Amino acid sequence: MGHTQHSTHPHPPTNAASPSTDQHSPTAVGPQGGHGHRRTNVASPSTAPLPLPLPLPAVAVAPHEGLPHRPMKAAPSSTPPPAAVVPQGRHPHPTTKTASPSTAPPTAIVPQGSHGHGPAKAASPSTAPQPPAAIAPHGGHLYPTTEAARVLRVGARTRPKAGAPPTDPPPNPDGPPTTRRPRKGLRTLLATLLTAAIAAPLSGAARPQIPAPAPATLPPITATTLQTTYAANRANATRAADMADAHGDTHRAAADRTLAAPSRHLLTFDGRGAGQATEVLGDLAHADHIAVLVPGSDTSLDTYARFHKAAAALYTDLTHRAPRGTRTAVVAWLGYETPATVSTTVTTTTRAKEAAPHLRAFVRDLRAAAKPRAHLSLLCHSYGTVVCGRAAQGLEADDIVLIGSPGTGADTATALHTHARIWAARGSEDWIARVPHVSATFFGTTVGFGTDPVSHAFGARIFDAGDANHSGYFTPGSASLTNLARITLADPPEAPHA
Repeated sequence: MGHTQHSTHPHPPTNAASPSTDQHSPTAVGPQGGHGHRRTNVASPSTAPLPLPLPLPAVAVAPHEGLPHRPMKAAPSSTPPPAAVVPQGRHPHPTTKTASPSTAPPTAIVPQGSHGHGPAKAASPSTAPQPPAAIAPHGGHLYPTTEAARVLRVGARTRPKAGAPPTDPPPNPDGPPTTRRPRKGLRTLLATLLTAAIAAPLSGAARPQIPAPAPATLPPITATTLQTTYAANRANATRAADMADAHGDTHRAAADRTLAAPSRHLLTFDGRGAGQATEVLGDLAHADHIAVLVPGSDTSLDTYARFHKAAAALYTDLTHRAPRGTRTAVVAWLGYETPATVSTTVTTTTRAKEAAPHLRAFVRDLRAAAKPRAHLSLLCHSYGTVVCGRAAQGLEADDIVLIGSPGTGADTATALHTHARIWAARGSEDWIARVPHVSATFFGTTVGFGTDPVSHAFGARIFDAGDANHSGYFTPGSASLTNLARITLADPPEAPHA
């Protein structure tokens, strides 16, 4: 049997059958990975036969995985041809019916890994064979010529072409699906990030920039310069209110004018953008106990009234609870640009990293203006706990209180690297409990805030917050406000009830 090189595809000369008979060509069995396809050619009476180069002797089956070597002799023309040998795992797809026993030639077998086109059997005086069918290249197959061979059905699925692999993996009838679904907490976090990523551009573009003067030039904060500082910031807030009014933003103008009232004591004020302010309630220079409130998301000059209300509630409780002769002060520190609740920044530590050095510097200045041995507590709420966690190392505070916290970015209280006592509480109605306490870094940005501060693993001192919701920790008469006041006064708070 003659063989061609692997890289070529010869086309043997065709022989036309004699006018008296129709002759079927031999069926080629493809190499491993291919399919044989029988084709019947009907000779035209007007064509003349062409001689074939060599007669077809007995042929042998090529080596194949799973198939033994078995020599096969060519079948005589009076018997049906042997069945086509198909590689293991394949299916033949004939395009016509089996040739007649009287005219069908033997099946040609192609050795594995080759493209041989064996010579056809010499024509008898009464018949002339047609040219053999084209043989597919190694690893390929001929395109089927009928619709039935073009679509192979496997159960309820179909393949568009014979021999092509299915586009989806086969089902697993003996067990559950192998695809692992993500954890519920991770799905919740990803859904939150997706929602935030969509809503952030919309919320950021909802409000145009509000014009305002630059912050007032102030002397260093000391006990003797406090009144000068208050007056300068009130004047700056008045100018900001006038500019906001001229800009047509009456809401911001009203907020600025409220802060500019003679009764307000502003350590800092900046009316530009979302706005920042630091307000003192009480006698800072002579206070024995000072509480600094660090707010969470969505706190700005536009929502400052809500923040001031929380500070005023704590100050009122302190004045009634403090022993006779004990002076207290509360400082509402809006000294950073808080993230929006629906935004990408609220799930990262970016704003906290920016705010932490400002909080440390402010506490140092506050120490310079207060009594030398004043007891100072930081009461940090929501995203403000992330800020306090970032600023904790080197912060000159006696107590750091975490309420309604999504996490601090640290795995344990010890990892905050501070000498301050770390306290934590969460109300039973606070939705922050459902936020996944995870942390991961993507492209240099940390998403999530890690260990739950009220968990045993974190190691904070836990106190009772009652049934407070996320915005209700400073509600007058509540268990949470009572315990916040006690911590500020250096008294032990109540432990959570069983």
